[in-house]
Amino acid sequence: MTQTPKNIEVRLKLPMLEIAGSWEPNDAERRAAWELYVELITRVSVVPLREDEGLLREALTSLYSLFGTTREILRRHGPQIAEPKRSGQYNFGYLAVAMLNYGVRPLLATWHPALEDWESRRPTDCSRRDHERAWPQADELRAALNDTRRNLAVYADLLATACGVPNLLGAYPSPRS
Repeated sequence: MTQTPKNIEVRLKLPMLEIAGSWEPNDAERRAAWELYVELITRVSVVPLREDEGLLREALTSLYSLFGTTREILRRHGPQIAEPKRSGQYNFGYLAVAMLNYGVRPLLATWHPALEDWESRRPTDCSRRDHERAWPQADELRAALNDTRRNLAVYADLLATACGVPNLLGAYPSPRS
């Protein structure tokens, strides 16, 4: 394990909010950060979704599930992870809620109903995959997912730093084909 930094620089540029400052996580915040980090790096949320892979619906569902996961982490770790800090300092609670409300929610608010509308028009003789791929807005949603993925990857890296671990997404070389 790398040395756990005491003070971490925070720079998150979200669609509707820019966060810049510092964060001195306490032990409870580090434990909460680890839990959320594991959730983020093991989902499609921070791994690119190539055009020939997966379903857009599954990607949106995975992002939506981050709300429940984050709520549970916030409840379980209690007020210690949202304690007020010195001027200009952030806490885990604020960073977690900001990422959801300003990083993930705008994507879901726009694209969930649009995709749901398209899905409701699927002919019975057409697979979900084929119908989704025929959606005229599929490429636009993939681009929006990629933008959100980049923001979440920066956030995941911030959480890894707070935990004193290397970013597990880029820490090891890719296996050879």
